[in-house]
Amino acid sequence: MTLEKVAQYADCSKGVVTYYFKNKDNLMIEAFKAFLAYYGVKINSELQNTMNAEEMIKVTLKHILPTESDAAQGAINVSDLEGVERMHIPHEDQAKLFLHFFSRAVLDRKLQEVVSAGYMKDIQGIVKILDYGNMMGQMKVNDSQSAAYGLLAMVVGLSFFRVANIQPINSEDNRYICEDYVRTFST
Repeated sequence: MTLEKVAQYADCSKGVVTYYFKNKDNLMIEAFKAFLAYYGVKINSELQNTMNAEEMIKVTLKHILPTESDAAQGAINVSDLEGVERMHIPHEDQAKLFLHFFSRAVLDRKLQEVVSAGYMKDIQGIVKILDYGNMMGQMKVNDSQSAAYGLLAMVVGLSFFRVANIQPINSEDNRYICEDYVRTFST
């Protein structure tokens, strides 16, 4: 990736790209933030206050660990300027971006901070859903913070397994593992 290629893809001059991002490192950080924010925007656009907690978790899992069958192709679009429904990252590209960003974050403190902030926000969102489920009597979660941490850890691990093509023993989509975990909280 070069700033020239980004400018060419964005159909603008390199000067415009450097004006907004200054350098390649800042561009990488902002791209990483957009990649992580994409999931929250998609989730929040589908959550409704009429849903129960399990339905809310289902929407969350649908976006943070889409089923293998949700492999629709198309161009990457992490901008909601044309509407949230037009935002899209094909499944295979999600896996590539996931690996690319996270492998860079291992060596880059600024990217680690972006990952940490993003995951903390994700955990807090899941905690809110679990607490709502407790409050409404739909779930029984003793420690929603730990339960949310565990669920997100499963999603990250299962995402890496998908990228490495490690199939579950029963040949199902590996998301069922997270769904089974969530069911243990349902009343």
